[in-house]
Amino acid sequence: MNNRMIYLPFGILAILLLAAVLWVSVTLLFFGALSTAFTKMGFSWSDALLLLAFSLVGAGMNLPLFTMESKVPVVRETFIRSFGMVYRVPVVKTLTNETTVAVNVGGALIPVLVSTYLLVAYPQVAPFALVGTVIVALVTNSVARPIKGLGIATPLFIPPLAAALSALVLTAAFCPIPECRFVTAYVGGVLGTLIGADLLNLNRISDLGAPVASIGGAGTFDGIFMTGVIAVLIV
Repeated sequence: MNNRMIYLPFGILAILLLAAVLWVSVTLLFFGALSTAFTKMGFSWSDALLLLAFSLVGAGMNLPLFTMESKVPVVRETFIRSFGMVYRVPVVKTLTNETTVAVNVGGALIPVLVSTYLLVAYPQVAPFALVGTVIVALVTNSVARPIKGLGIATPLFIPPLAAALSALVLTAAFCPIPECRFVTAYVGGVLGTLIGADLLNLNRISDLGAPVASIGGAGTFDGIFMTGVIAVLIV
């Protein structure tokens, strides 16, 4: 009974190497899934990788739009927990009690540009995508929650599920081209989440005490960017 029954089967260096291999494998699978979502909408693999790279780099870039007077003291914390996730809040060092409203390049600007391109490239899909946008906006607005110090946050999976289901229903009988449901899912997911989570809640920003309310950033980077990607992968 004195024999050791619990022990490491490998040396510590081998375990670290296996952990590194696992991390790289998971990362490659993640990037592969994201790239696959873009190729389903008609982009080449090289274009998909470029869009993905720009989106990830742009996730750290917030372009200021305007400032508004905060009705409550501005929170100085840099990390906020919401819906089981921890978000890093971009903090502007200022002595004034103001909230800076900004747009996140990777989380909002690039997805909106991609959506605009898809609507132009597939004009026959536009009516379905716009109806899907309205549906997702209503669903997202109903589940979006204002988080003190952060802004507007959304659950990760409800908006993409709404985008995927609406795309399947809208395109099942009336849109025969193969890209139709993918474009409808992506555009509806991106624009619907942007409208439902951010634009329809701009009037609530001044009550949250957030130093920076980033459209498409912090709590909604996953909401806008990932909604479109996950919706395409589901359909």
